[in-house]
Amino acid sequence: MAISGTAIVGAAAAGGVYVSIVRTRRTTTPLVRFLETGQKRIVAANGIPDHPIGDFPNRHDPVSLRPQNLNFEMPIQPERSEAPVPLGMWFFGIAMNGIPFDPSGPFWNRDGHSGWQFEVLHPRAAVAFGIDTNRAHTQGRGLYHYHGLPTGLLWNLKKVAPDSPMLLLGFAADGFPIYGPECPGDPLDVKSSTRRLRSSYRIRKGTRNGGPGGRFDGLFVEDYEYSPGSGDLDECNGRYGPTPEFPDGIYHYVLTDEFPQVPRLYRGKPDLSFRHGPPPGISPPVPPELGRYVPDA
Repeated sequence: MAISGTAIVGAAAAGGVYVSIVRTRRTTTPLVRFLETGQKRIVAANGIPDHPIGDFPNRHDPVSLRPQNLNFEMPIQPERSEAPVPLGMWFFGIAMNGIPFDPSGPFWNRDGHSGWQFEVLHPRAAVAFGIDTNRAHTQGRGLYHYHGLPTGLLWNLKKVAPDSPMLLLGFAADGFPIYGPECPGDPLDVKSSTRRLRSSYRIRKGTRNGGPGGRFDGLFVEDYEYSPGSGDLDECNGRYGPTPEFPDGIYHYVLTDEFPQVPRLYRGKPDLSFRHGPPPGISPPVPPELGRYVPDA
């Protein structure tokens, strides 16, 4: 099915994250198709968003938006793994408008074995990557992808279903659904009062031991630690309970305002169709501002 969006001019900054000026140019019609066949959910899309995006290329992001040939599949009846599966450099999932969720960033010193990976939505990094109001940008062959809460998609879905207690944003590579941050307060009662759920991650205290050095400030993924019970969600940024689409209950992910925004762990086994990125140990390009990284005093 084809998806079209409403043109909106965005602000220059939101939520502490640098954003590009939004404009209404459209060069290709957004196309996305979800099919169910056998035990698989299959998604095909051209990667063109159904909402306004940043002005790409720009000074920090030199890549123009280009149509893609995206094809993914995942189980219709996903199963939990014995232990969470690290995201690595894979796509986390696919949004209902056909845009991938891809929160991963490059590594410090361009060393994939360093153990330190830049957190793209940290304000310092977001500027360097040219992140727009949708917490997204383009890269590589012109692929537009979300690093965090997709503002434009949330807006579009809310217009269609303003009274829904939860908004289905897409599906993860393991087949579990992905929802927006507004959810019922009681995970077992979809009719309970809604509120904005919080992750259970926090920035570590103290300073980094080795690597880039400096104090923990959220610029690197490893600056965060999971603190059970401090928020509403587990280490995969999810929980179990009924949803409008799955009234009998299902494990589901929730995108949050705080880290990790998009989860960095799968609860189930991801399908190989979501694999992408450089080989293990190799880092994607690092913007010049981060390549010259010097820790704060």
